[in-house]
Amino acid sequence: MSISHKPEAVMQYEDAPSSHHENVSNTVHSFTADEATVKKGYFRSSFFLGTMLATGLDLSAAVGGFGLAAPNLALINADIGPDPNITWVSLVCTLTLAIRLLLWFFIGSAALALIGCIVSAVANSVGMLIGGTTLIGLAASGQQSFAFITGEIVPMKHRFATNAVMYFFCIPFAGLVPPVSKAFVLYTASGWRWCYYLMIIVNFASGSLFFFFYFPPTFHEKFQNRSKRQQIRGFDYLGTVLFVVGFCIFLLGLSWGGSVYPWKSAHVIATMVSGGITLIIFVLWEMYAKLEEPLLPINLFKNFAWVVSCIPLGLGSSIYYALTIIWPQMVALLYTDDGGASMYAGWLACVPSLMINIGQIAGGFLAEPIGKTKIQCIVVLTIGGALLGAIAAATPDTKALSTGLLVLSTFFIGWNENVCLSNSGIELLDQREIGTAVRGSSIRSAISTISSAVYISVLTNRLTQTIPAEVPKAVTQAGLPASSVPAFILANSQAYSTVFYTTIAFTGIAVVLSFFSPNVDDKMTGKIAVTLHKGDADNVVSEKA
Repeated sequence: MSISHKPEAVMQYEDAPSSHHENVSNTVHSFTADEATVKKGYFRSSFFLGTMLATGLDLSAAVGGFGLAAPNLALINADIGPDPNITWVSLVCTLTLAIRLLLWFFIGSAALALIGCIVSAVANSVGMLIGGTTLIGLAASGQQSFAFITGEIVPMKHRFATNAVMYFFCIPFAGLVPPVSKAFVLYTASGWRWCYYLMIIVNFASGSLFFFFYFPPTFHEKFQNRSKRQQIRGFDYLGTVLFVVGFCIFLLGLSWGGSVYPWKSAHVIATMVSGGITLIIFVLWEMYAKLEEPLLPINLFKNFAWVVSCIPLGLGSSIYYALTIIWPQMVALLYTDDGGASMYAGWLACVPSLMINIGQIAGGFLAEPIGKTKIQCIVVLTIGGALLGAIAAATPDTKALSTGLLVLSTFFIGWNENVCLSNSGIELLDQREIGTAVRGSSIRSAISTISSAVYISVLTNRLTQTIPAEVPKAVTQAGLPASSVPAFILANSQAYSTVFYTTIAFTGIAVVLSFFSPNVDDKMTGKIAVTLHKGDADNVVSEKA
């Protein structure tokens, strides 16, 4: 049975009862197929499996483009710097993730990431590395939109588990990134540059797979009454400029505060105020301008279930990005005596990223069988947030306790991330808006970027207070390195404690919002938003493909 994507066929299908649940909510609509009615072998076809493999590798490239280099930023800065702007290598990556433009066209994302990795691999200055990372981050804004594909081509009831499968691809390049990254430094002639060489290979593979196997509905099927020229002309260019400029300026001021310039300096105040005003203008523009293709779809924010899924998702992502930088530093300074140079340090440093990955996978496979996703979000966020905040009590002598708390807290935060990510697609009333919602979910990346910048700023500012207070000037003036003084280690411990106290504010907001999270048990059906084709709209793929 070939299922057309013409509007008439969609309406005819929507009038038919689901083969799995008769009581499915009639508020979710615009499906084009059902698990029971697609061609035999559809889910085993080369097109479907090739698309899923391409999506997984694309996600691997997205997380690896930042993750592999993150533990080595100090080493990279020493090699091609030093430059105080090295922190922008991490900030620019999360910043550009928020810029969800036309880059969700996945072949283009892979190509742009390929260019960014090449630039970064041959970088001979921190500025060049920031430029390459900017391209990687822009590409990753498309590559991390994997839920756009899994949300469209997979039945509703399998979306949690399918996203869990995608997270398996993250394990080598996110979960195990510190030891993998450390191995490149210790055992290859090119050292840290292999972090980018490997991503060049992965991006080429994912882009090729998308080219040969990914055939979603065509442009004319999605936009029956519009031409490509109309779609390009209707894009929200002014809104894009306002968002990018305002967000960059605001983040610049946030990163400067207390580290480069005092918080009360004109540099910090001027950038944060001007950036904030620009963002306010952007929101007003999106609300009141008559836009054909708004960058920020305001109508989505009227869907409260979607909003309360996206915000905790962003707060959880900020934990990942912050800990990939902060925890390896803690391992190097507090919990190893070799400055983090050994493979042991690399394995210990992978705890938060690996456990977030495992939590994402466990949550994905168990969310639908357990059900009651609202209760799941409340429980895992409460436990995860409390245990993460408890790490503030860590000292240089509590390595086992700190690691244990981190294992459990990040596992539960990862669980919540998969549940919220899947819910953000399931709760869309019009399933044709999945692509639009992905662009709107830049709110997640914006929250993640700001939160990460806050964590790093808190650490930097706190270190400027604790080190002078704890490390005797007479000792360092005598020529003894500050890093060899026990008081220096204690000062760092106090600064890291402040960062974990700060996480309580963000996880606390997430816990409050979790009480308004949706339950999606009634939507766990076999309905599918779109089907793949063999390069033409009337030929749905099957087992012989």
